[in-house]
Amino acid sequence: MSQRVRFALAGFGAWGRCHAQSIAENPDAELVAITAPSEASREEARQLYPQAAIFSDARTMIEQAEFDIIDIVTPSHTHREIAVAAMERGKHVLLEKPMATSVEDCKAITQAARSSTAKFAIGNEFRLSSQWGRIKRVIEEGTIGDPQYVLVELSRKPYRQGAGGWRYDPARVGSWVLEEPIHFFDLAHWYLAGSGQPVELYAYGNSRDPQRPQLFDNFSAMFKYPNGSYAVVSQTLAAFEHHQTIKVSGTKGALWAGWSGALDRTLEPDYFLKVFDGENVENVVIESHSGEVFELREEIRQCIAMVRGEPYTLAKAEDGLWSAGLCLLAEESIRQGKPLPIHEMLTV
Repeated sequence: MSQRVRFALAGFGAWGRCHAQSIAENPDAELVAITAPSEASREEARQLYPQAAIFSDARTMIEQAEFDIIDIVTPSHTHREIAVAAMERGKHVLLEKPMATSVEDCKAITQAARSSTAKFAIGNEFRLSSQWGRIKRVIEEGTIGDPQYVLVELSRKPYRQGAGGWRYDPARVGSWVLEEPIHFFDLAHWYLAGSGQPVELYAYGNSRDPQRPQLFDNFSAMFKYPNGSYAVVSQTLAAFEHHQTIKVSGTKGALWAGWSGALDRTLEPDYFLKVFDGENVENVVIESHSGEVFELREEIRQCIAMVRGEPYTLAKAEDGLWSAGLCLLAEESIRQGKPLPIHEMLTV
């Protein structure tokens, strides 16, 4: 049996705890070090994971701990410093989305990943979903023909504060466009990969909170490709529960998928996928639960494969640059009130 892969975890907030649990439950992984943001969370980490070394600072953990891969689940504005430091030490990296809160930082991380001997993956775990990933396979099989239109839409509330309220602080979160919609930009761009690279984007947004006008409660963006295909990404955080829809139409057929739960981390969600091949509609059987908790478990499994040199399908640095870059460009489109060109902004 191969030796267990040693994980260091930077970040022990609500989602960081989910990462820790997924690592600890995998028999091929070993959680050897944790960075926690407060003394209370560090004490909790000691109680839950007594075998792990506990640190208050990610840079110190990188310098002192012995591990194979670092799983970075810290506030978005810290990603560049931690990820680059780990790769400079030759450590593999799993970085939670968004890659960073600026295009400059995204490009710096991408350049570090290209020059490092270590492997890098970005946490666009929706690609690993039994439901959203199945859509990609349906497209690749040609069932609906060449995709011409993609809609990814989310309706939800509440929105988590994050440790210390960082998700409601524009200086730390960047924006809410970089939180959930980044997954939707990634999926739409992934589904339309056969169309090449998008060339133009136009976005709209508004907020309920006059003190935080740049944190959009309602957000929509459209981006198009040279061949005429296009995607629409839309979310409202001023609704209820958690409901996501994806629709794709192609030159031959179409598909429609939905996911609903009381919260995004519901363990018993409702979900479906209907595929129309131009003649018949099929209710596709989803082989395993769909939802980010289940996708996270698959993400950790694939990280183990990545470290061991085995096949894996995790999103790479360039994918992280594109998804974050499209979000940031959408924000700029809202500020300027006009469509903006895409490609040059995302060239490294």
